[in-house]
Amino acid sequence: PVLDTEDAWVSVEGPVSIVELALEQKRIHYPLVEHQFVLCTILYAIMRFSLKSVKPLSLFDSKGKNAFFKDLTSIQLLPSGDMDPNVLSIRQQFLVKVVSAAVQTLCSSQKAKEVSEEELFPFEKGKNWPALAADLAQYLQISEDVIKRHYVCELYSYGMDHLGEE
Repeated sequence: PVLDTEDAWVSVEGPVSIVELALEQKRIHYPLVEHQFVLCTILYAIMRFSLKSVKPLSLFDSKGKNAFFKDLTSIQLLPSGDMDPNVLSIRQQFLVKVVSAAVQTLCSSQKAKEVSEEELFPFEKGKNWPALAADLAQYLQISEDVIKRHYVCELYSYGMDHLGEE
């Protein structure tokens, strides 16, 4: 981009402006940032629902694991469309656990009307974990339908038929 400056600012001495510093930065590799975002979302879900025995890095193949430790400006080989069936199975199990924990939390907060979930976790207001798990399924190459079907089954098993019908 072309930055026009007024003549009065040309002769000013001092540190380089933040705009010039920003323009000198290397461009990031967006798919790598997206890959990091998926890991952050997985870690947050594990923390939020206290999921036991989940190893976050086991959800990624060797290329995916190596990409986490590279500079965001570097062009990295990210996982391709061909995935190991074992990794896909682990990913699906993880997403199913997230949906189950989200429904369990929803049901327990509905039964204990004294404290709503929004009061317990005000920074999560409006967060729909089952929908987030379905979105995450796209990144992890899992069928969204499997996750959505599991969500409906969980709603019915907890007696929330009105939500399951929707």
